[in-house]
Amino acid sequence: MKDPFDIKVNSIPALYKQFPNEEACIKHLEAINWHGKPISPFDKTSKVYKLKNGDYRCKNTGKNFTVKTGTMFEKTKIDLQRWFVAIWLVINHKAGLSSYQLAKDIDVTQKTAWFMLHKIRSQMYLANENPLTDDVEIDETLVGGRNKNRHWNKKVAHSQGRSHKDKTPVVGMIQRDFLINALVTGDTTAKTLSAFIKKHVQPDSNIYTDENASYNEIGKEYPRHVVDHSKNLYSYEDVTTNRIEACWTHFKRMILGAYRNVHTKKYLQKYVDEFIFRYNLRDINASDMFNCFLCCSNGRITHKEIKEAKWIELTENKQSLY
Repeated sequence: MKDPFDIKVNSIPALYKQFPNEEACIKHLEAINWHGKPISPFDKTSKVYKLKNGDYRCKNTGKNFTVKTGTMFEKTKIDLQRWFVAIWLVINHKAGLSSYQLAKDIDVTQKTAWFMLHKIRSQMYLANENPLTDDVEIDETLVGGRNKNRHWNKKVAHSQGRSHKDKTPVVGMIQRDFLINALVTGDTTAKTLSAFIKKHVQPDSNIYTDENASYNEIGKEYPRHVVDHSKNLYSYEDVTTNRIEACWTHFKRMILGAYRNVHTKKYLQKYVDEFIFRYNLRDINASDMFNCFLCCSNGRITHKEIKEAKWIELTENKQSLY
């Protein structure tokens, strides 16, 4: 059986050529997920029979299924070719892709494109769960409108500096010249930052932070190097947080340039995961990135779950941190 990663889709014309119809898309998904041997999503140990209509049956449960069952493509009314094009566009647009633009590109309504984008982002979290070691830079950023740009009756009092009364904090860490992890948090207290660092940074790693006192506690457990921005000091020798700060610059350009208006408390983690996915896979070609995404598409999220997402869910999904 041909290795699915040997199929090259480094451009949209190449994608249409490789996947001209639904059958070709299904065969590629089967090669990616099953490697030539169908596996029941209901009982992975069960024997599987192929039916005349192209479906499969799980012997142990008696249930019928396809390669789309239990994945982000289950019960979708959008043909797989459009899904493949949407995925390819999202992972290759470094500055992000709005639902309005995607709707035009694949000829669907803006509402449909919006749901498709959120389903795609919901599969990208796996690239944001990496163990980091050696030299790790850590920093927080705040996402939300600037107070000075608000109308006088919408300004938020006492929201200067590190205050996040009117903004949502995101904490990020990067292993130098390698991988990055980032998490939307409810606060930037020592407890929250320490838990996030312990989860992802290996013991005995060097951590590089700014002068924020919330890092003092974790500095007792890891070798900590501080760059004091309050004294206009941004780098000396190899002590700097310039890499993670540069990542925040690119992230905010994505938010401001493509999405403009993000519901920060409800969906921000998904936008963060989208950015992290592209950043951590930046050194592989478009074709391999596309296939890597399909390998991680075996999680189903319904329209109802997307619409009913709440801020508390973003934190509860990470409760293992605390």
